[in-house]
Amino acid sequence: MLMHKVPVEIRPDETGRVKITDECGLACTFCHNEGTAVTADNRNVEPGQYTGTAGRTGRVSIYIATNGAQFLSARIEPGPEFALALAALRGSITTREIHFTGGEPTLHPRLPALVQQVRDMGFTVGLTSNGENGAAVLEECAGAGLDRVNLSVFGTTAVELAAVQAPRFASVGLAEAKIAALAATIETGLRSGIKVSANLVVSDSTQIPRALRIVEEYGRDVTIRFLVNLETEDHSRTAIREALAILDAVPVRHIITAGTSDERTRYQLPGGRTVYAKNIRPVRLPETCSGCRFNNATDCAEGYYGVRMYRAQDGPYMIGVCIRRMDICVPIGEFAMSRRAREIQAFRDDETARLTAQYPQLIPA
Repeated sequence: MLMHKVPVEIRPDETGRVKITDECGLACTFCHNEGTAVTADNRNVEPGQYTGTAGRTGRVSIYIATNGAQFLSARIEPGPEFALALAALRGSITTREIHFTGGEPTLHPRLPALVQQVRDMGFTVGLTSNGENGAAVLEECAGAGLDRVNLSVFGTTAVELAAVQAPRFASVGLAEAKIAALAATIETGLRSGIKVSANLVVSDSTQIPRALRIVEEYGRDVTIRFLVNLETEDHSRTAIREALAILDAVPVRHIITAGTSDERTRYQLPGGRTVYAKNIRPVRLPETCSGCRFNNATDCAEGYYGVRMYRAQDGPYMIGVCIRRMDICVPIGEFAMSRRAREIQAFRDDETARLTAQYPQLIPA
């Protein structure tokens, strides 16, 4: 195995993902929307009857038909209630980083204020973005303390991006504007001193040229991460290996996030550039995932990926642990006192100790 041939770094999971808005200007056909239904399309639908198929917005949420979601997500605003929710999360499980998700976080009208509040509470702040609005907000967010942005790259050309959009939005002209916006976001982020990474799913060998274009165009300044497509797993892994071979990539470090399914390998390229290949480990929570109907290699593609926070429409802050099982989300106050919070912390600690003992070439985090 690769991780035995290169030094291994164990990083305990200390991140909380926070869905700050449901708004998004793309309509990707594979979107899971952090497990929640598209709010704008389901406002008049009874809880438990939400639809994940394309409605007025053209957007989808692929797990809604089976994940039992019981609430719609609301926009999270900076202020005392958000501070109390973050404090409760940190008091329940070790949390040092807050990672904003959506929807599209850069469409939140008060994003810099949210970043500032989270930084003032002592957290590191990152976010995941499709790049559609970053040029307008990242400079101010950098001033507020944003540490990094992870860009999800769904196409390197307008034709590629349009191909994964709902029919209503599958316009090459619109996709060209989105591609230009992504480039502007990258430029703004780098100019503002934010760490910028680009996550690129490589589904099969036909996408190798796309992966190589991204490395060539952005790889000198942006951290490129190749991601496995779990629906085409074998073909995807083969394609990533081929791309790495073409790049003459040499593995230099394997990184495992103890307590979640995330792991990645860092590769050195000729000339000093680096790329990462990201993988999903088959990680499950020992109690929560035991007996789950999705606990198999086919249905549980993500594994246990960490804790997610939401704000329910006209309701409390909620904590979830699985986008396939939104029915087990609970209010933050209930989570803070729950057996599940203790299970998650114990699992993190146990995995950190076990993996540290397992790999003698351990690099201190």
